[in-house]
Amino acid sequence: MGNMTEQRLIQVPEGLAGNRADAGIAKLLGLSRSVVADMISAGLVQQNDHVIQKSDSLLADAWLRVELPKPKPALELVAEEVEGLVVIYQDADIVVVDKPAGVAAHPSVGWDGPSVGGALLAMGIEMSTSGVAERQGIVSRLDVGTSGLMVLTKTEVAYSRMKQAFRDRTVDKTYHALVQGHPDPSFGTIDAPLGRHLKHEYKFTVSPDGKPSVTHYKTLEAFSAASLLEIELETGRTHQIRVHFSTFKHPLVGDTLYGCDPNLAAKLGMERQWLHAVKLGFIHPTSGEYVSFESSYPEDLSKSLSILRGE
Repeated sequence: MGNMTEQRLIQVPEGLAGNRADAGIAKLLGLSRSVVADMISAGLVQQNDHVIQKSDSLLADAWLRVELPKPKPALELVAEEVEGLVVIYQDADIVVVDKPAGVAAHPSVGWDGPSVGGALLAMGIEMSTSGVAERQGIVSRLDVGTSGLMVLTKTEVAYSRMKQAFRDRTVDKTYHALVQGHPDPSFGTIDAPLGRHLKHEYKFTVSPDGKPSVTHYKTLEAFSAASLLEIELETGRTHQIRVHFSTFKHPLVGDTLYGCDPNLAAKLGMERQWLHAVKLGFIHPTSGEYVSFESSYPEDLSKSLSILRGE
């Protein structure tokens, strides 16, 4: 093994058992499918010590040995037009976008898909330069598979004030999520600390020594197999909503990483977690006025609800 790669040992989570190797590993590692396919073709992925093929199935609890290329010193932000990404508001200090699923907040190792930063660059919108170059202007993130509202900053002063607002929990973040089953009680608060998963370093889990994580929810509509929830995030941990509901046995529909029912997801045509950032409100970093923005559901989410309502 050369010094250009680093090796990871990861156990296949039960939600991904039976998946095609390239698709499953892409979800597990948060990489794009084409990058994973290239790694598999290059013989860099073994399952239980056997080199695997792209079309092989992942086995429950098997051990994957993955050789990842070492990150290049600087990730470059490349201007790239992104279909469906809409700027819904901008001024001298901030820009608010409605992000489609399948787009990352910023470039990262092994992600060769589109990013919000790259899309804005293609539109000629300059971000603030604080922090690492490829994360310019990013004060909070949405997962690749989550759609909806995200705010970015264009000036240094806006960047530091918005960062502080997220830390102080003064930003109002409202999501809608479709979860399996019916949470009982139908409204409430999940207060459970989150940390990195010991076995799967790309997953997060509830753990006593994790970071404080608080999720408020209420049921908007109950269907036979699922419930549509409105969620207010008090904290904004990575995968917070996904882990909290999965832990309490109500995983998000379509969220294979956290144990959703693949049959229900297929029936509803969901190829990603059913999660949308519908509303974002905060004190504008320079004007001092409260501003808020809303986003309607993208097509895949609306369609799955029509299927549920039609039954």
